Amino acid sequence: MSVNVMAMNCRPEDVFDVLADGWMFPTWVVGASRMRAVEAGWPEVGGRLHHSFGMWPLVIDDTTTMLEWDPPRRAVMKPAGWPLGEAMVIFEVRERSAARGGGCVVRMTEWAEAGPGTLVPDLVADPVLRVRNHETMRRLAFMAEGRGGTHAD
Repeated sequence: MSVNVMAMNCRPEDVFDVLADGWMFPTWVVGASRMRAVEAGWPEVGGRLHHSFGMWPLVIDDTTTMLEWDPPRRAVMKPAGWPLGEAMVIFEVRERSAARGGGCVVRMTEWAEAGPGTLVPDLVADPVLRVRNHETMRRLAFMAEGRGGTHAD
């Protein structure tokens, strides 16, 4: 299981605005290369994003389903890109006190849920996911902070 935590200079609502905009998914998710469709129900529970990941010509069509949507606190998503398998991704967001600089703290947790990815030992998978998700969180911060705050980098 990979866990990334990042302080962001924005409101939790700004983070959830980015998560709710399905068409923006490939701009902040590392590896997502294009959007194919955003179902009308996104981001509500059961809503799906149809996207692809990888670099052309090695692109796999992927679908992400929203399993839990509780803005501005928690979102749980299930990406599925067979033949690689399925994952679980949880975003938990909480406000930071003014004494700690304001803004919010975002925690992203990801693990392989089904398929060949579950056979990769955590000792191998977690460091790779942590590096990938660090950049994913940086991109999410740029977008969320651009909506409601300023980025420190």
